[in-house]
Formats: sequence, structure tokens, C-alpha cells
Amino acid sequence: MTSDAASLHARHQAVMPSWLSLYYDRPLELTHGEGRHVWDADGTRYLDFFGGILTTMTAHALPEVTKAISEQAGRLLHSSTLYLSRPMVELAERIAALSGIPDARVFFTTSGTEANDAALLLATTHRRSNQILAMRNSYHGRSFSTVGITGNQSWSPTSLSPLQTLYVHGGVRSRGPYADLDDAAYTAACVADLEDVLQQAAGGVAALIAEPVQGVGGFTAPPDGLYAAFREVLAREGILWISDEVQTGWGRTGEHFWGWQAHGENGPPDLLTFAKGIGNGMSIGGVVARAEIMNCLPANSISTFGGSPITMAAGLANLTYLLERDLQGNARRVGGLLIERLRAVTAGLDMVREVRGRGLMIGVELVRPGTDEPSPEAATGVLEAARERGLLVGKGGRGGASLRIAPPLTLTVAEAEHGAELLADALRWTQANLAPR
Repeated sequence: MTSDAASLHARHQAVMPSWLSLYYDRPLELTHGEGRHVWDADGTRYLDFFGGILTTMTAHALPEVTKAISEQAGRLLHSSTLYLSRPMVELAERIAALSGIPDARVFFTTSGTEANDAALLLATTHRRSNQILAMRNSYHGRSFSTVGITGNQSWSPTSLSPLQTLYVHGGVRSRGPYADLDDAAYTAACVADLEDVLQQAAGGVAALIAEPVQGVGGFTAPPDGLYAAFREVLAREGILWISDEVQTGWGRTGEHFWGWQAHGENGPPDLLTFAKGIGNGMSIGGVVARAEIMNCLPANSISTFGGSPITMAAGLANLTYLLERDLQGNARRVGGLLIERLRAVTAGLDMVREVRGRGLMIGVELVRPGTDEPSPEAATGVLEAARERGLLVGKGGRGGASLRIAPPLTLTVAEAEHGAELLADALRWTQANLAPR
């Protein structure tokens, strides 16, 4: 670390909370980016396979987005939801039409945490119940209410919650008591578990909230159709389904525009939350819900920063770029190639338990060689080794033992192949250096 970086790190530690995590032993200061690459303060270039936690969805410094931001900034930066906003209405119209939810209404927030918080408020008010079903290994944000429904111990700093949360099986296909079953039997077992859990609930449950692919959980997912099977049970009880699309939305999974569409046999979710990629770095989140649910609040509300003119302009430009260039299709094609390459280059590594995912949302789970025990040490080692080779990846999953790979959706075939080779080298180096002596 240069003296400037070390000084900035010391200043960070002096004024920021101790629990505000930083990657790397020598934390990076990123100063600028272009396309799928970023540069640090020392001028080192990196291939970005994490995109600011899946947020730089299209590309760094995308001209169409920066132009929209600049032009809107020259007119009006802020007004709040107390005034009509043309960019907000236009983006809401497009998202409502894309959501698949009939008679949809859209409420904008500034983050995925706030979007999920708003969805919980809507669901519990509509159902007059504070009981929520959530998935084991899940993550939905850092607010008091969303921490209360997070099923991942690493991201749950308190057991206190305004909600009564009941956790069900299904989000992690390759671990847990049903892992050895085939997909049909796995789904049936999870549905039986859901029905059993509902017998423990006192009165009507408000909603099930679920990520179609668990993000912080390590990019794990159930078999396609599991949430459709859940919906049959939920519908009998009037329980709402909230699909947390903060990480899976906008075509990242390649096969679908929304993650819920892999589970859509029994219709769309009642509520859908989104954030991250739509703003390409600008702070946009939101909730889509049927009008009867969205309009159920008995009091007034506003959002000071949700739906601000400048973020809405960015979102409109980014969404237009994504749709016109079929970046969902690119995620399917290039993501499929990247998964194949990663499976090929990791085939002989005992440290790699599984390469999973779809589209440009890929997880690599690491274990202690010769065991099935997650190895957070290996994940940290690979993170560092990849950085030294010019590649940025994320991590998460059970015990922080999974690598998270989520490049911008404009990733090229050449960049995918180059990134796979860099990661393979980092994995090989880490396995060799972590091996018992």
C-alpha cells in the first residue's frame, strides 16, 4: 500500500464504524472506471467482476448515463415527491409494464434495504399481521426490519426485530437435509416443510419474502418452480409473495428479466423489490405492487430522496441502453460461457466444491480440501490473489466461503475468458499455499 493509501485507510479507521467492512489487507481506493475496468489511486487497472456489489450493471462511465445525469443536473437536482416529476413518472411507467404485476404501482426508494423495508410495511399493513416467512441463508438489507428477516448469521447483528420471522427450507439447493434429493423430491420436501411451518404460525402470516437467487448467501438458488409450488400453498392462506429482485433483476440471470420468472407458473409475485443495477451506480431502489396492496397505507407518506430527478434520469437512460442492446441476452450467452470456463479450470481443484449460478451471477464455493467444510480462509486468499493479478471479485455465502462473480452485463467474450484464467490462477495459487504442510 502506498503512503497515500495507508494514510487514507488510517483516516477511514478514525472516523468510520469498526463494522464497516473493507476488502483486502491493503484496501483499494478506486478512482475511475471505463467499461468493465476500474483503476486504483496508484494507476493499477483491474477487470471488475463484482461491479460495486452488482450495481454497475451496464458499464463504468457509460456515456448515455453520464450524459443524462449531467443534463438533468443542469436543470434541477432535487424536488422531492411533493411535486410532480416527469422522469419519475416515466421510469415508473416502464418498470410497471416490465414487472409482470397487474395494475402495478411503483414507489421509489434510495436503496434495496429501504425497498424491502417498504415492502414489509405494505405486506404487514395489508394483512394486519407482523409474521413473515423468510428463507434460510437469506439477506434482505441492513435496516432494523430487514435484519430481522435475514437468515444469514454473518449479516444478523441482533436478534431483536419488530417482526416474527419463520424460516423455511429451499434457498440452498446443494446443502441441508434435502440436498441429496432430485429436484422434484426436493421441491416436494420444501413445500411440506412450508406447510409444517405454517402450522406453527399464530394466525395469518403476512408474506413470504425470497430472493430468487440468494445474493449475499453466495448465489445459491432452488430448482426452478419451487416458489411457484410455494405460491399454491400461500394462495390458499391469502399470504403475499414478495420477490426480492435487488440482485436478480434487469436480466442479470440471462434466462429471465426477473428472477421470479423461473417460478412463474402460478403467476407473478404480489410485490417485487428492486435496486442496485437500475441506477448503474446512482441510488435507486423501489417496490412494485398491485394497487390494492400499494394503496393500503392509512397515513400520508413522502420520500425526500426516493425518485429524485437526477437518479430517475440515470435510471431511464440505463434501462433504455440495457433493453435496446439486449444485455439480458448477452448475460445469457457470455455468462453461460463464463460458467463453462470456470467449471473447466476448477475441475481438478479439491478446494472448489461447486461452481453455480446463471447468466452473469456466478458463485464459486470453496471448502477445506478433503472435507465438505466451508473455507472462508480460502475465499479471502483467492480474493487477495485475484486482486494481485488484476481481477476484482466479491465473496459471501455460508461463512463467507463463496466467491461472487457479477460483472457488468456488457462483458465481452474475451474479457470473460481472460477473467476466468486470472481467477483460475488465483485459485491454484491459493490451494497450493493453503495446503497443509
